[in-house]
Amino acid sequence: MNEETEPVHRRLVITGSGIAGLTAAIYAGRANNDPLVLEGAEPGGQLTLTTDVANYPGFPEGIGGPELINEMKEQAERFGADIEHGVVESIDDSERPFELALASGERYTADAVIVASGASARTLGVPGEDELMGYGVSTCATCDGAFFRDEEMLVVGGGDAAMEEATFLTKFASKVYVVHRREEFRAEDYWVDRLEEHVKAGDIEVMTNTELLEIHGSPEEGVEDVALVTNPEGHPSEKLDDSRTEEFDFDVGAVFLAIGHTPNTEYLRGTDVEMDSAGYLATAGGAGGGQTRTGVPGIFGAGDVVDYHYQQAVTAGGMGCKAAIDADAYLETHADEERTAPLAESDD
Repeated sequence: MNEETEPVHRRLVITGSGIAGLTAAIYAGRANNDPLVLEGAEPGGQLTLTTDVANYPGFPEGIGGPELINEMKEQAERFGADIEHGVVESIDDSERPFELALASGERYTADAVIVASGASARTLGVPGEDELMGYGVSTCATCDGAFFRDEEMLVVGGGDAAMEEATFLTKFASKVYVVHRREEFRAEDYWVDRLEEHVKAGDIEVMTNTELLEIHGSPEEGVEDVALVTNPEGHPSEKLDDSRTEEFDFDVGAVFLAIGHTPNTEYLRGTDVEMDSAGYLATAGGAGGGQTRTGVPGIFGAGDVVDYHYQQAVTAGGMGCKAAIDADAYLETHADEERTAPLAESDD
């Protein structure tokens, strides 16, 4: 970082350009708060991995994830938001205004910050995963399950998310297979009991001590089959030389990875913003205004960086709207008068 370069000041900086960040930018722009959106390492967020968004209100025929993001960018820019590529490495909250250091060496100061950098779905890194993401491989059953109606589907994971996604997919799948690398699940008893109900009904089959090694198919044809490996003592991919380890191909039409998410909040580690052990932000919540406030006045949180439960585009957008309104109220009350954006002229 070039310490001699003076930081550029902005009234409001939004970290992240997914649904939450762009919705915040639209509302902040309309409020004359001159927002700067820093796109982050994954411009557009997880929605850019979804080829068809069928459950976002207002699009009865569905809309492509990248297309929706691009439309929202145009809308935000129309209302005065600036959108720039930039990855935030750290935020200094010891003084006001806040100072943001970017990986590029650029620096910004801001009177308020909306953290909307999302959470990245964890993946396995197996062959075929990247190539088929959005073409039969998904990290969101609620988003994509309906596209594979009457197919046999594979869910990878052993926690609450995997149990919930497998249960949800029984609405569409001819059969759901749950693959878990150990014998015991990490999920709460509630979800294990729900799973067992579907196992008894024949909707779900559990394959413990089994791992996914490879996904076969093409973007044109989707997922054709997968390579699995099993060992009676679990973690079979670490025991490929064991005589008891068995590799085999398995026919499925879709693969859902349900092994958790990692919130993109590492750049907040040096601040007083409160986070849980996984890195999700703690916000005020509750009723009334200020629901998106963090413990640091002037820093707000929205979208999957806060929400580890719903993780839907529409809920992220709603939180982005709330964060922009909360930030506007903060700026009206607390921002240095010399840096306050000019008010719109009255119609009177």
